[in-house]
Amino acid sequence: MKENFWKAYQPVFALAPMEDVTDTVFRELILELSNPEHLHVVMSEFTSTDGLCHEEGRHKVAQRLQVNESERRLLQEKGIKLVAQIWGTDPEKFYRSARMISNDMEFDGIDINMGCPVSKIIKHGSCSALINDPERAKAIIQATKEGSPGPVSVKTRTGFNEVVTESWMSNLIEAKPTAITLHGRTQKMQSKVPADWNEITRAVRVRDEMHVDIPVLGNGDVESLPEALEKVKQTGADGVMIGKGVFKNPALFNEGYPELTPKEKLDLLWKHTLLFTETWGETKNFAILRKYFKIYASGFSNASALRNSLMSTHSIDEVKEILEMFNINENRPEPSPVS
Repeated sequence: MKENFWKAYQPVFALAPMEDVTDTVFRELILELSNPEHLHVVMSEFTSTDGLCHEEGRHKVAQRLQVNESERRLLQEKGIKLVAQIWGTDPEKFYRSARMISNDMEFDGIDINMGCPVSKIIKHGSCSALINDPERAKAIIQATKEGSPGPVSVKTRTGFNEVVTESWMSNLIEAKPTAITLHGRTQKMQSKVPADWNEITRAVRVRDEMHVDIPVLGNGDVESLPEALEKVKQTGADGVMIGKGVFKNPALFNEGYPELTPKEKLDLLWKHTLLFTETWGETKNFAILRKYFKIYASGFSNASALRNSLMSTHSIDEVKEILEMFNINENRPEPSPVS
């Protein structure tokens, strides 16, 4: 059994899994900016167990679990753990996927997605729909544990149509996952209302009343490390998982890091474009990059105009041309070349 790194930090801070966001390229950029005292775990994109267990489709799905050597070096240098997040409905496929990930890929742990609220996913009984199927959820956790020698954690929500934090947490704890991350909303809430951190407090109380040593992390609407520390203090949680907060500040996991200058933001934008192109080539739609341009092209003079221009790009050459023209017009130094 590999070490339970979820218990190694007090508190533990993690980068949340995000669809079409937390691929190896984005994780590498976040890792470069992060302090290993402030970031302990990073997550892959959601990966389908059906896809991993399908011989013909496996290679495409496995992209979500790709780890570039440059990212691997940063993980090792900083001692940050990498977790593969998987989803599905069939316990047997969770077992097979866990074996595959453990035997063929270098991940430090596996996380089970029981929280994604997207309609096309939950209509098949996956992710947050498992809140309505507690026995299947327990069977999935058990099967994944049997297939993996490493930590097996769960990321979930407070309920499906209504809040059922106490009964749902009790059910999960009975299956003894290595850690549980609770997002403070139900599936029905989506992201339409603020996350309810009182439910994180309730989850911690349920854990304590059951006298088990399973770390409970909170998730939802946290945008800085000081805020995360305050949430830990308020709720008694063992840590915080942060997702969209890095869109506002890519250096979020490095308290005290000075605010990124316009040049640093454009350097990151250019490096991200280069790494994305080198890593994925024609295998991923270039338009995926546009959501990242919003991160970097913000907070400085004429950033909005630059962002609007970038949102219509279809290639790295177009991005380069727009950046060069912007820098000439604004008398800014060009982004640093990336090797």
